Amino acid sequence: MRRRKAAPAKTPKDAAADEPSARDRLLAAAGELFYRQGIRSVGVDEIVAKADVAKMSLYRSFPSKDGLAAAYLEATDRRYWRWWAEAVARHPGDPRAQLAALFRGLARRTTSAEWRGCPFTNAATEFPEHGHPARRVAEANKRELRRRLLALCREAGARRPALLADELVLLFEGAYASAQTFGPDGPAATVAEAAEALIAAAVDARK
Repeated sequence: MRRRKAAPAKTPKDAAADEPSARDRLLAAAGELFYRQGIRSVGVDEIVAKADVAKMSLYRSFPSKDGLAAAYLEATDRRYWRWWAEAVARHPGDPRAQLAALFRGLARRTTSAEWRGCPFTNAATEFPEHGHPARRVAEANKRELRRRLLALCREAGARRPALLADELVLLFEGAYASAQTFGPDGPAATVAEAAEALIAAAVDARK
């Protein structure tokens, strides 16, 4: 029986390369603080303390706190669409099943103990000025959500796909908001059933 060669010991240089960069630590720290406390309420000193980096590292990595907030939302946006792609990929060629999977996933997300609202909705509420970097990312996420839902509604054969897509957007936003008010036992828990009823009315009406 051949013995596996032992992995070479890591040098200090290798170990340093494995450590998260100051930028990554700042993003992780800011993401946690921003999501739980709100972007405006979190100060730069709190972020750098949690990230365990010098304040100068923040300004070397990001142009400002607003830039850090936008970067946090951009990273969240990428994770959000990965979740979407994974849900859709489980039902290739079946847009109705893909929609159902998305809404089941939405129900799980919004009724979890860690839920503190949709980060994009939260940011849009905090920053009403449309030119703010964080709000621009939030608005882009919502436009993309609407676009993707419309595409699925068309593929599913909805009688009025644009109307159905807007109804489903409202379900997404309603689940996001009501989960914060009512908690895990509130209306958000039934969002998948509500979506299926809307989809059935829009698609089966054509048959």
